[in-house]
Amino acid sequence: MFYHRALQKNEYLLIIIALLLIVVFVSPYFILGENTHMRVHDNLDSNIAWYKVLAESNQILGGVDSTIPQIINGQIQRGAYGTEFSGIVWLHKLFPSIIAYGLSQFITRIIAFIGMYLLLRKHFIKKPEWSWIRIGVALAFSLTPFWPSGMLSTLGMPLALWALLNIRAGEKSWVNWLTLTLLPLYSSLVLGFFFFISAMGIFWIIDVSRGKGWNPRFLIAILYFSLIFMIVEYRLVYSFLFMDEPNSRDEYIHARLTFLHSLRLSLKNYVLGHTHVMTVHGLLILPVTFLALPIVILKGKWRQEKAFFVLHILNALLSIWYAFWFYKGWVPLTERFHFLNTFNFARYHFLRPMIIYVLFGISLKILWENGLGWRRTSLVFLAAQILLLGSFNEELVFKKKPSFQEFYAEKQFEEIKTFIGLPQDQYRVASIGIHPAIAQFNGFYTLDTYNNFYPLSYKYQFRRIIAKELEKNKKLREYFDEWGGRCYIFLDELGKHYMFKKNSKKEIKEMELNMNAFYEMGGRFIFSALPIENATDNNLVLERVFDSPESAWSIYLYKVSF
Repeated sequence: MFYHRALQKNEYLLIIIALLLIVVFVSPYFILGENTHMRVHDNLDSNIAWYKVLAESNQILGGVDSTIPQIINGQIQRGAYGTEFSGIVWLHKLFPSIIAYGLSQFITRIIAFIGMYLLLRKHFIKKPEWSWIRIGVALAFSLTPFWPSGMLSTLGMPLALWALLNIRAGEKSWVNWLTLTLLPLYSSLVLGFFFFISAMGIFWIIDVSRGKGWNPRFLIAILYFSLIFMIVEYRLVYSFLFMDEPNSRDEYIHARLTFLHSLRLSLKNYVLGHTHVMTVHGLLILPVTFLALPIVILKGKWRQEKAFFVLHILNALLSIWYAFWFYKGWVPLTERFHFLNTFNFARYHFLRPMIIYVLFGISLKILWENGLGWRRTSLVFLAAQILLLGSFNEELVFKKKPSFQEFYAEKQFEEIKTFIGLPQDQYRVASIGIHPAIAQFNGFYTLDTYNNFYPLSYKYQFRRIIAKELEKNKKLREYFDEWGGRCYIFLDELGKHYMFKKNSKKEIKEMELNMNAFYEMGGRFIFSALPIENATDNNLVLERVFDSPESAWSIYLYKVSF
């Protein structure tokens, strides 16, 4: 009894230490404030600006047919910026952007830790003496460099699985149902939980086919979880069922890879993961899972470690599925069934973070059971993985990128707004060499944007501005025409580069834009990060160059002159 009490007390202490380490991990956002460095791709260049635009648009609670006036002449549907039932939207409404971002990181990582810990403790790593494994693995999982605006879309899966497995086992606790009710309020259906829920449906079908009965409570729980998501994501449901206007996703072509390229991508994803669901597992976790494999085989623990083998197989299959979703052999099907192009079914691989870390925990347990020497080795592996993940803190990884303050350059753009001297809703702007999210964050009405769901008619209208530049560059032409999520002013000279800092020596010499089309759409000013030598050939006049010590950019303000 005293032994178990000591183990329990030690477990509580380890949990407190783990929670404190999470606090330390997210502390730069609150200590450094706007001097914090963070991910640019699919973060600073988009989502953070979207939340601010939405918060200031008075359209958070707008109707399903409402639009966001500030973006692309009001042709962005309100639904493209997510549901008002999402917690992250309200964080950005109630707090400054950097504080909202830090709070979101903290909330996500704490719940990720709790979810993985509960899942391992209840269903995979149960013995009291294994507390350091389940706590250490849960901590490691919570420190993974997840996609920030995904919130709990992937890191919340262990908590959802814990609740569903409890219900599957006949547990009647209200906590399980409360978990399934609240999780959709801080996660996304299309960014993770659609794939989780459908996987759970397959799991239920397998149970039935194996003679384990219909288990109506488990089925009802899956359906209930789905229903809550449908209610929370009602804007998405409405757009899918009732909006028939062609949009930018209708021209998305995903199936381009050859068989060999798909095989290579399978291996790359298996070892390195994906930018939106980074697991940092290739260096340490993967070798640990393979170290445990011969131990299980040689000791004949096939039945005891069934989950170990299933997770190994699933991990590999999901990487193969991800890569071969882009295999050009899909083309006949995508041409017949259009939704296969507009919905990214490759995202089943978003299940991998949960699978990889549960597999890591089970592998450490297998090593631990193999003798004292292996126990010490497994502890070293776990500690090394936590330290490795600590080095993936955004402040360290993106130290050479612009800080939050340098990126959005609020003082500099306030000066530009004052210089122009007109209400921002009376003219439209576009950016060259910097992301349009910067202008949007600062209240400017932009003709360009980053969004993968806007009217196809607007894409064609905007294309007239950059048509000659696209003719010069096949890659840019395919990028815009066959995706179009970045509705940017692309230039052949610049390629797909959108961040030219003020120390850049680059100059734009042969720009060919249709400024008549730009002007007809309301465009009056160009914010360029680089000087345009042939500005007059494009009916542009340089008004002034704006610099600021707090900005990463020099902004050349050009005005259309006809």
